[in-house]
Amino acid sequence: MKQIKQFKKMNVIIIEDEKPAARRLGRMLSVLGIEAQTMLHSVEESIHWFQNNEHPDLIFLDIQLSDGLSFEIFEVIPVNSAIIFTTAYDEYALKAFKLNSIDYLLKPIDEDELKIAVDKFKAHQPQKTELKVNIDDIRKLLINPIDRKYKKRFTIKIGQHIKIIHVDEIECFYSENKATYIHTTAKRSYLIDGALEHWQEQLNPEQFFRVNRTFIVHLNAIKDIIAYSNSRLKLLLHSYNETEIVVSRERVKDFKHWIE
Repeated sequence: MKQIKQFKKMNVIIIEDEKPAARRLGRMLSVLGIEAQTMLHSVEESIHWFQNNEHPDLIFLDIQLSDGLSFEIFEVIPVNSAIIFTTAYDEYALKAFKLNSIDYLLKPIDEDELKIAVDKFKAHQPQKTELKVNIDDIRKLLINPIDRKYKKRFTIKIGQHIKIIHVDEIECFYSENKATYIHTTAKRSYLIDGALEHWQEQLNPEQFFRVNRTFIVHLNAIKDIIAYSNSRLKLLLHSYNETEIVVSRERVKDFKHWIE
């Protein structure tokens, strides 16, 4: 990608919980002549920053942050900045962004698509009010989408055979050595394609919960919940016992709400 001269300095920030991803996006923006001076990584950090700083012209905003959904920022702080979402959400959820006439970048972010999104923002910059986002509408479409189709079964190739596994047979999804597995109620683990993030968006959130960076668990698989160190929770499943499963501290509140 050729270096592009920056004609007008823009105040841009990146809100992204994955620091390597935030740095990569920052480098990609610098090629376009845009310097993101601030990178924020959580809801709490972002709220504090907005309370004490001038709001930027443009925010590159991840949806799922380490301590909750980024929409929680706007419940505390009215933000009038333009927003370009960076998201791993599936195709259905992306309709929410299109309906609200805002831009989104599907991860992993493509350089050409980034340039198109930035050019669109620049074209509308004089009419900044046109770029306001209806956060409530997007939240509803993403969290409670109508007629959402969740994955009901998986097909696993075993030698010359194909095994069908229904989601009710799955105790958990887990990552190990950069690979993703499902563990079933029959006490078997199977390798599947795709990262946990990919499958998380295709699973019914009433049945499955991402407890940490390594595990997604099925509600019916939980045998016991034990208080653990640093305000965390330890889970015991009915059959999986290979590795300790601990609900990360930043997800304990949402987990408790999920099991109620």
